[in-house]
Amino acid sequence: MPRSVRLVPVSAAFLALALTACDGGVHGTPGGYGVQDPYFPRAGNGGYDVTHYGLTLSYEPGRHHLTGTAVITARATKDLSAFDLDLRGMDVDAVTVEGRGAHWNRAGQELTVRPHDDLDEGETFEATVRYSGTPETITDPDGSKEGWLRTADGALALGEPTGSMAWFPGNHHPSDKASYDITVTVPKGLQAVSNGEPSRQNTTGGRTTFVWHTAEPMASYLATVAIGHYDIARTTTEDGLPVYVAVDPTQRAASREVLAKIPEVMKWEEYNFGPYPFASTGAIVDRAEDAGYALETQTRPVFPGAPDTATLVHELAHQWYGDSVTPESWRDMWLSESFATYAEWLWREDHGGDSAQQTFTALYDGTSDEVDDPDAIWAFPPAKPSSAAHISDPPVYQRGAMVLHKIRQKVGDDTFYDIIQGWAAAHRYGNASTADFTAYVEKRAPHEDFGTIWADWLYGEGKPDRP
Repeated sequence: MPRSVRLVPVSAAFLALALTACDGGVHGTPGGYGVQDPYFPRAGNGGYDVTHYGLTLSYEPGRHHLTGTAVITARATKDLSAFDLDLRGMDVDAVTVEGRGAHWNRAGQELTVRPHDDLDEGETFEATVRYSGTPETITDPDGSKEGWLRTADGALALGEPTGSMAWFPGNHHPSDKASYDITVTVPKGLQAVSNGEPSRQNTTGGRTTFVWHTAEPMASYLATVAIGHYDIARTTTEDGLPVYVAVDPTQRAASREVLAKIPEVMKWEEYNFGPYPFASTGAIVDRAEDAGYALETQTRPVFPGAPDTATLVHELAHQWYGDSVTPESWRDMWLSESFATYAEWLWREDHGGDSAQQTFTALYDGTSDEVDDPDAIWAFPPAKPSSAAHISDPPVYQRGAMVLHKIRQKVGDDTFYDIIQGWAAAHRYGNASTADFTAYVEKRAPHEDFGTIWADWLYGEGKPDRP
């Protein structure tokens, strides 16, 4: 087998052009780096679609050292002479494509791979990357932390929006979803929890290996690995859905009451949003001082400490809106966060709290305690965040939820629930854009005029006139 070669560090674009030109028989072109996302233009890559990630990881918490092998199964969407993977930091040891050594080069977060043979459009191929090093904690444009976060007894991997590239190479944009098998080996006595369902566990030579399988498509930012000491409970809902909950022992007492509500919340959300789209549910509660936020990691939301009921409702609602129906780009993030926020409103409405209308009115009048700055929700339209640093700001959450409430006011409850359940079903396991959503609403309520809602509440600058 030809030995993998590390080329001198030149730009990814220059390398791809040079490698393409050196072979007179080449018919393909480079896949291209980035998918030109409005806020993260270098995220993701062109020319292929990933169908499966097989990740084999070994972590030494004492040395903060990660060793990984990523086996990426993908389909070429054009004739390819080279393709890029997103990988930030880490040392690449070897790359093969279809079992043969491949040339590769690093330039920033881009790992450019030149297969031994060109890939034909429509061809399914397997790329294997072996890598190691100290995975990075990434600071987002808004100042939050993601990537590989060290905890008191291990680590926690969080990926929204681009942190997954800190711990495995891939096509790290929400528009490319895939199934996953994640194998993690850690020192005996520690545990490793991930997405999906556990398929096996074994201990040998003082180390324990945990294997997790996710069959349903998942965006890479929703993948997680939690390593440490956990109390793990495996139960089921009354319908037989497996519930896997992993709780750091220091958070056990404070979390017990809220986590016990998972079956109740799941039943309520299925009634409101339609059939649950995945094979299991649950939660991870860790001590993650650097995180400071909960995240809707698929099937198993992560909480950096004991959650309250509203946050649990929010993150589990994301399993329908955000995880199963995933935004097409980061500009469409309101489609994820507005639904999860509105789920909180509906839960309160159904459980003796304020009605959704009361919550809406308090936000409009500036008397709500949901936001620190009452004017913050009018800073920009939900569908047009002002920059990458603001995709998680109040307009995306609260004003986005106000858009959904305006739709509910317009069409009435029966049609509204038909819309939100139908939306989750129509785009199950896929991606969707804001334009897809507005078209869907108009199709489901063809006799209503939504022009003012779209113009004033979804896309309009500033605070709309009093409703």
